[in-house]
Amino acid sequence: MLDRQRGGAVSMAVSFINERDVEFVLYELLEAVSLTSYPRFADHNRETFDAVRKTARDIARDRFQPHNRKADENEPRLVDGRVVHIPEVKAALEAYAKAGFLSAHMDYDRGGMQLPWIVSQACMAYFQAANVGTIAYPFLTMAAANLLNAFGTEEQKRLYLEPMLDGRFFGTMVLTEPEVGSSLSDVSTSARPTDDGHYLLSGTKMFISGGDHELAENIVHLVLARIAGAPPGAKGLSLFLVPRFVMNADGTRGPRNDVALAGLVHKMGYRGTVSTILKFGEKGRCVGYLVGQPQQGLACMFHMMNEARIGVGMGAVMLGYAGYRQSLDYARSRPQGRPPAEKDPTKRPVMLIEHADIKRMLLAQKAYVEGAFSLGLYCSRLVDEKASAPDTSARRDAALLLEILTPIMKAWPSDWCLEANKLAIQIHGGYGYTRDYPVEQHYRDNRLNPIHEGTNGIQAIDLLGRKVGIENGAAFTLLMTKMTVTAANARRSAALAEFGGALESAIADVRATTAALVAVRDAGNINLFLANASVYLDMLGHVVLAWIWLKQALVAERGLGGAEADFYAGKIAACRYFMRWELPKTRAQGDLLRRLDATCLEMRDELF
Repeated sequence: MLDRQRGGAVSMAVSFINERDVEFVLYELLEAVSLTSYPRFADHNRETFDAVRKTARDIARDRFQPHNRKADENEPRLVDGRVVHIPEVKAALEAYAKAGFLSAHMDYDRGGMQLPWIVSQACMAYFQAANVGTIAYPFLTMAAANLLNAFGTEEQKRLYLEPMLDGRFFGTMVLTEPEVGSSLSDVSTSARPTDDGHYLLSGTKMFISGGDHELAENIVHLVLARIAGAPPGAKGLSLFLVPRFVMNADGTRGPRNDVALAGLVHKMGYRGTVSTILKFGEKGRCVGYLVGQPQQGLACMFHMMNEARIGVGMGAVMLGYAGYRQSLDYARSRPQGRPPAEKDPTKRPVMLIEHADIKRMLLAQKAYVEGAFSLGLYCSRLVDEKASAPDTSARRDAALLLEILTPIMKAWPSDWCLEANKLAIQIHGGYGYTRDYPVEQHYRDNRLNPIHEGTNGIQAIDLLGRKVGIENGAAFTLLMTKMTVTAANARRSAALAEFGGALESAIADVRATTAALVAVRDAGNINLFLANASVYLDMLGHVVLAWIWLKQALVAERGLGGAEADFYAGKIAACRYFMRWELPKTRAQGDLLRRLDATCLEMRDELF
């Protein structure tokens, strides 16, 4: 890859994340070290957290980032019926597993480090920024392992979970069917009980990431299917562990299961992650083992899906973050043009970053990606509090906040950090649209995230249709209260009072808009209630990000007089940008939603 303007190879050494930002969010904003007061994390301190992060950063830089482009250009392919990857993929995954990252968050008796989830996800962020296609295999495996740890039998854990945590087996999530898409209520894959205590599955699944490969000794599929005689709809679904190879009771590998690779799917992004069509039970002998209780499959799967939704959001953040870092480096080193007031053509061109419009695009990226990064790690801290806080009320509050923030954390970054990738391409000018620079790949990779783990439209319906009303609005009320406290704190700061007032106004707008929509729901007009749910998610998402930015600015104020004044001033500048350029958009969205506009709902097929 050549930079034709600068006459040299495009640097792969550009840092894909700002290390100082990670430290700021972990230790200053979210106070991760305070978690060591919980009994579960008592053996840890900042030194252990930093040591783990350094290991993650080094492996991501040395083993994952170097083959990111190569894996994109040489996607997995079928050779003699087997899926073949470039060799760097397996080497990187072995390094990841050897370092213990698959099990780091698990209990000691599972071989883990009992690392807080917030630290585990900060480590994952390095890998997502470096090579999202390769890290997808551990990402899925960890989610599947967490589900088995929560709902699996001791036998399932011994035979399948433990090898997954060792990195010998990988896991998948198997939901989608060719004719079903996102409508899980219509899943038709069937499961028939046998006298031997297992089930025989039959059906076809599509878009299964990591569904077939030679990167591990075994693949553990977690499959949604319907037991014969179960009722229709989502409530009739059960969850099954379907291994590629059935394991013998002594832990040795048994026969190949009746799971056949029917084909590969070639996507525009994430090309390093194999996407498959799988056929279960073509020969009538696909063995599956029930996970959890019959007809509770979706409840079990949501344990994996909700975790994955936050993870997908973080993946979107880190792709946006990587693009931002690349475009910042380019803008600082690419001379082009002169200030508008400079009329002398003999004067040397200035660097791109000297132009106001370039600064606008960089500020927008910084606001989107650093704001969403903070939200993602905040959600990760809530996971720790929900599971491990000694105080019952703290666990309940964390659970409520996670419920309402999860659809926002999945959908908002996969829209707005994708926007950051678009801006990164634009800053590169014509070169950004070529494959000579990584920003083009970052955009293609991130374009998949609005559909991963439930489309953003589904997240919007989940947010407005379920999460806003959960426990009679308890989660919504708690979120509004948290944001109001931050706004009030900002009002007491001379420098931030303007933004505290702006957030208070936005919160009032959200409350009024939500009340108007809930009244429509209570009147029985569910279709109109949810017709513009996507606008509602974007509105509430922007207000949440404004809250997160104001929290960052309040912390940053304390550092303005020190040696890192520029870093902290940069945080406050990004907060100012978001409050003045982004948050005002929510006023128009609130007006639209309160008018209960039915334009989209009433549009007839014939009018298109």
